[in-house]
Amino acid sequence: MSAAPQTRTDPEPSDETELPDGAAPPGRDAAEDAPAGPARGADRGARRSLALALLAGAAGAGLALLASGRIWARGSAQLAQGELPRSVTGADVTGVPGALAVVGLAALVAVFAVRRAGRTAVAALLALSGTGIVAAALLGNADTSALREKAATAVGLAGADVHHVTHTGWPWVAAAGGLLLLIAGLLALVRGRHWPAMSGRYERTPGGARGPRRTPPAPDLDRPEEIWKSLDRGEDPTR
Repeated sequence: MSAAPQTRTDPEPSDETELPDGAAPPGRDAAEDAPAGPARGADRGARRSLALALLAGAAGAGLALLASGRIWARGSAQLAQGELPRSVTGADVTGVPGALAVVGLAALVAVFAVRRAGRTAVAALLALSGTGIVAAALLGNADTSALREKAATAVGLAGADVHHVTHTGWPWVAAAGGLLLLIAGLLALVRGRHWPAMSGRYERTPGGARGPRRTPPAPDLDRPEEIWKSLDRGEDPTR
């Protein structure tokens, strides 16, 4: 009596195969596990510098304009009956911060309308506007000529002097606004070449005409309404 043949029982192949540590599974693209390329990091850095320049430029221009309308100095004109208090605003002392704030704000907007050399020139103008505001605010902080002029007008005597002169902190606010504009200009000079520009869809072609017009689709001759629409446009539907 012979023994019954034994059936061989091998383990069934499994789709899940143990892999060494750090090895990628078969069929998976290795590029999926690769870190983001430097282009993505550069684009993220350009967006951050753009947002920072916009925020600094807008805040700087706003601070300079706000400080120009505030009181920078106070004093008293001497009269026979007593003292007459006088005060001057930043616009009375110097009109430079307010004017350069407007110029800087316009330059900040124009940065996105130009490219290459034009963007560099506008960025330099933005930085110079901030520098001018800082210089004018620091000089105006110690200037009492406008206050003396107001005192002379009140007294009616040329060269009248003022007493008890005090300065407020608004010139320093204007200087801070100029510093923010300067930072925005420097960012535009260094990183502006990576920033986006206005869309070219609104630009004209070199000849002065707009881009090519889209050709309307050919009318369906089996539909009378399409034929009438084509005739209304002055087109020949049979071509």
